[in-house]
Amino acid sequence: KMLRAAVEICQKQAEDRQIRIECQCQNDLVAPMNAHLLEQAVVNLLDNAIKYSDAGKLVRIEAVTDGAELVIRVKDEGCGIERRHLPRLFERFYRVDKARSRKLGGTGLGLAIVKHIVRAHGGTVDVESVVGRGSTFTIRLPAPN
Repeated sequence: KMLRAAVEICQKQAEDRQIRIECQCQNDLVAPMNAHLLEQAVVNLLDNAIKYSDAGKLVRIEAVTDGAELVIRVKDEGCGIERRHLPRLFERFYRVDKARSRKLGGTGLGLAIVKHIVRAHGGTVDVESVVGRGSTFTIRLPAPN
């Protein structure tokens, strides 16, 4: 439910930019969480994926149970992020492209907030990215036994 709510929040922004959001989530996923906070983390990831993708592209969110973890992935077909930026990506106020961030309304806090929320839930967040191909942000949360 929480993931679908996050998609609904971002749907108009995606439609305005002619970007399709695809949600592939198991219905029976559970994890000990503050749903409102985790929804905010997912909204932040979706918002970035939409902002940095061109019209006609796809943003995919998927959630699965992987052993003792709940895994949430947000994948985009956007511009990608150069490897040199990845270590600092989750720092407060860090921006990869300052000019583009200003134009698109970024504060440099979105990913830092994601990291804080995920850590508060005992989880991790990481990113894989290829310039020109897109990025995948992965949240891993402990699932109940």
